[in-house]
Amino acid sequence: MPEVLIIEDDDRIRPLLVRGLRECGHTVTSAPTGMAGLQLAVDSGPDLVVLDLGLPDVDGTQVLSMLRAVSQVPVIIASARADDPSLVGALDAGADDYVVKPFTSAQLDARIRAVLRRVDAGRQRPSTITVGALAVDLAGRRVHLDGAEVDLTPREFDLLAHLAERPGEVVTKRDLLVEVWRQPWGGSDKTVDVHLSWLRRKLGESAAAPRYLTTVRGVGVRLAAPATETGQDG
Repeated sequence: MPEVLIIEDDDRIRPLLVRGLRECGHTVTSAPTGMAGLQLAVDSGPDLVVLDLGLPDVDGTQVLSMLRAVSQVPVIIASARADDPSLVGALDAGADDYVVKPFTSAQLDARIRAVLRRVDAGRQRPSTITVGALAVDLAGRRVHLDGAEVDLTPREFDLLAHLAERPGEVVTKRDLLVEVWRQPWGGSDKTVDVHLSWLRRKLGESAAAPRYLTTVRGVGVRLAAPATETGQDG
């Protein structure tokens, strides 16, 4: 059963979460301060950490940075507000997901299970994803199309990699803003549109004449191999 470490300073919330997650089947340890939580994370090696941002001794984002220096354990941030600027900083620093207070143990359990599923899937995914003549090297952060390397910015690579991990699936702009831009309360669709335009140009296509990237109006965008490269007619 998964071992979860809760780093939360509120003496009312912490025992409730510990009890609730244990009832959901998790092994749970907890710490009331950032430094105590870091020590537990290093000593016990939990499967996941739930980290409050408002800790009394060290800012939660700093705790995350120190944790990331020694471990890639999945981290769910607990935040008082969805529009907290430090939440974006925590996601950029390597947090895997977030929950906004108040939340129930059942809601947190659902988030924990979802993050652990993604982590498990990530361990099983190939280092290179091939879609038609497009090859995306996730580990090396390199892209080749028709055998030639494509020069992408870090954001363009992240966008393409996110789509490549979901070939044939229509991915919403909301999902892209959250997963690629780390904007949990949303942002401008124009940001996505502009980067998609740049990415299309580098892949030798356009919205009017798509090859790999197809916009589904009102829904999102799909990455798929052209029909001629999948052995289909037409």
